[in-house]
Amino acid sequence: MSFEDILSNALDQVTDSNVRDAMRYSLMAGGKRIRPALMYETVMGYGCDPALADHFASALEMIHTYSLIHDDLPAMDNDDLRRGLPTCHKKFDEATAILAGDALLTYAFREAAKTEAPAEAVLEGIRILADMAGPDGMVLGQCLDLAEERGETGWEDLKKVQKYKTGCLLSAPLMIGAVLSGHPEESEAWHEVGDLIGLAFQVQDDVLDATKTAQELGKSNSDERNQKVTAVTLFGIEGAERLMNDLYDKSCEKIRNFAGFDAEKIIVILKGIQTRSK
Repeated sequence: MSFEDILSNALDQVTDSNVRDAMRYSLMAGGKRIRPALMYETVMGYGCDPALADHFASALEMIHTYSLIHDDLPAMDNDDLRRGLPTCHKKFDEATAILAGDALLTYAFREAAKTEAPAEAVLEGIRILADMAGPDGMVLGQCLDLAEERGETGWEDLKKVQKYKTGCLLSAPLMIGAVLSGHPEESEAWHEVGDLIGLAFQVQDDVLDATKTAQELGKSNSDERNQKVTAVTLFGIEGAERLMNDLYDKSCEKIRNFAGFDAEKIIVILKGIQTRSK
């Protein structure tokens, strides 16, 4: 069964409603599925069955999609285009979009709890998911991002925003993958890897936003409209590209240093992300 089928089957269990339609519209609109891919490759790198990650990978993609729905709202970035389609609040309405985001966030934990693994591993995975998505994780990053729109931002401030806003949901699949695979002692080291990947990913987004059109990217670029400070405004396009490549290289080096972990396939995933064009 493909990951898209796994997501669709999970939504089939939700009571039919306009909110479910909005959940499906946003969750099944495509996307890179980077976070599930990282979780699957972490589990397999430890020699475990990839099916072990199915429910947590689904949960993480639901949480990521909820964050995009809310991030696009008029009260946040006020974007009209996401994954080449009208944003959720444009397709439906603001109230339905808010509820769809709320529903995806809460339903994600129900999905994660279905994982067939030792109870302590599932519990720790849920804790990590909550920490990385909540007020000390991605939500904190969004809060910092909104605050930085109202003042000057230097590189250290920008790094702090991206550590939480982007890095936490890229750390989560690595950390949870390690826990489910029986290596909870390496979870924090994976967190550091995820921070590097998240920062590289966001610097890369800044470069793409500066060099591609909304049509090419399949999403609106609200950074310029909202006058946000980005890696490109701080370092220029070439400087930001050098920084991005250095961060990706450092993350790959750290992954190769995990003893007993087969890093080959997850490195391939990261190299593919590094060369993405949208």
